[in-house]
Amino acid sequence: MKELTLVVMAAGMGSRFGGPKQIMPVGPNGEFIIDYSVYDAIKAGFSKVVFIIKKEHKDVFDNTITKNLRNKIKVSYAYQDLSFFVPNDATVPADRTKPWGTTHAILCAKDQIDGPFAIINADDFYGRDAYIKAAEFLKNSTDEKEGAVIAYPFDITSSKYGAVKRAVLDVKNDYIVNLTESKVEIDGDNAHCEPLNGQSAFFVPKNHPVSMNLFCFKEGFLDLLEKDFDEFIHQSEEVLTKGESLVPDTAKRYLASGDLKLKNVTTTGLWTGVTFKEDLPSLKQTISTFIDQKEYPKALWD
Repeated sequence: MKELTLVVMAAGMGSRFGGPKQIMPVGPNGEFIIDYSVYDAIKAGFSKVVFIIKKEHKDVFDNTITKNLRNKIKVSYAYQDLSFFVPNDATVPADRTKPWGTTHAILCAKDQIDGPFAIINADDFYGRDAYIKAAEFLKNSTDEKEGAVIAYPFDITSSKYGAVKRAVLDVKNDYIVNLTESKVEIDGDNAHCEPLNGQSAFFVPKNHPVSMNLFCFKEGFLDLLEKDFDEFIHQSEEVLTKGESLVPDTAKRYLASGDLKLKNVTTTGLWTGVTFKEDLPSLKQTISTFIDQKEYPKALWD
């Protein structure tokens, strides 16, 4: 079997947090969220990690994050650049500076991926069970059209400091039939969801499954990403001024066409993230507790 690759989406700078969350120390010896993610991925059986970054951030990653990883796992960079995969006949707004979104980000790593892969956000702590479940799926699934979402109950992923963006999952017989990108917050025993596409708000139980962008795909999905991004980039200049091509939306379209099946894989992992700067102490405490429980060594890479 080909090696399992972890693809880390790290090109964003975390505007709501006010800085580069990816290089915010969270461990007792200056470890970053990414350090714990890669450590867990190695334990689960991943043998390569690809960081999708902005090219101007390479030196920062070299000097902080990847310097500790290179003797532990294969490491490479993919650069998300606005010009990549954009054909000459596309009408791109001259003042567009915002990245094209997560579909484009993964596409920029296409040449670095050779086999089944999982993708994660750089600024999310997923818990080791999530990586174990991802590796098990990628090793055992034989259907080339089948992917998976490692899903969490929404209330595990909420923030008490404000609403958060989540892909709310519609699941039937263990497979996802729809993903609705929404602004979500706890409302009593329920979660109040406002779809980002402007559709009517709806409620689900607060433990309803949501995606945290931990997707598992076969290598062939990369061709579908390229096809979908090509359709996205040929929209009107008005749409492209602010529009983004996002993996959940891409997956949703291919679910509808029958080109993709997405298994709903639940994890017992404890997701923790830093959507708002006020979330940071909770994340640090979570990691401290795991260290006390011997889940991680105090000095992660010694």
